[in-house]
Amino acid sequence: MELKKNPKADINQNSGFYFVIGLAVVMLVVWRALEYKKYDKTNDYDIALNVEDQLDEEVPMTEQIKTPPPPPPPAAPEVIEVVEDEEEVEETVIESTETSQEEEVIEIEDVEVEEIDEDITVPFAVIEDVPVFPGCEGASNKKACFQEMMQKHIRKNFRYPEIAQEMGVQGRVNVMFVIQKDGSIGGIRMRGPDKNLEAEALRIINKLPNMTPGKQRGRPVKVPFSIPITFRLQ
Repeated sequence: MELKKNPKADINQNSGFYFVIGLAVVMLVVWRALEYKKYDKTNDYDIALNVEDQLDEEVPMTEQIKTPPPPPPPAAPEVIEVVEDEEEVEETVIESTETSQEEEVIEIEDVEVEEIDEDITVPFAVIEDVPVFPGCEGASNKKACFQEMMQKHIRKNFRYPEIAQEMGVQGRVNVMFVIQKDGSIGGIRMRGPDKNLEAEALRIINKLPNMTPGKQRGRPVKVPFSIPITFRLQ
């Protein structure tokens, strides 16, 4: 025996229709929620400045400063006395200092001008005639001969200070001296790592012989010269 279902008892009979109605209601609610706008409350009255309240305030009046009147002009004298200039004034006569053609011209003898002996210093590298070391008079290159003789003089008179050897002091002493206009040695200056080495360098330079002075334009001049002396322990 077949069982028959009553069509009114089917719960899925109108489900599609109800789904469409529910979807339409949800979309309407969402659309209203998106379109909802809220505005601030506005006042219906004018908020312009109240000019009358400001005009009611008392404005202080500035007092006008009165300038004093100018002083009256001095009164003119009643009677003006005219005094005649009767005193005689002596005139000062200024004589001309220009010579006339009639005056004799006195001849002045030639005035001798004494030449001033200028103290000129010319470096060794640029001087015209270098100082001549004894023994270099006949050399063709006097500069090279001068430097060679200086090295021979240093090697001949060189002596290492004993106190510097004991202390293990060594180094280079830069010596600068001036060959004077008479050929003598002066203006000696040293700079080195130790006082004992500087004293030895001074002793060596003081033993230099007199030289023929250097000349610039035919006149003797001072010539500075510098040379290093190296102290090295063996």
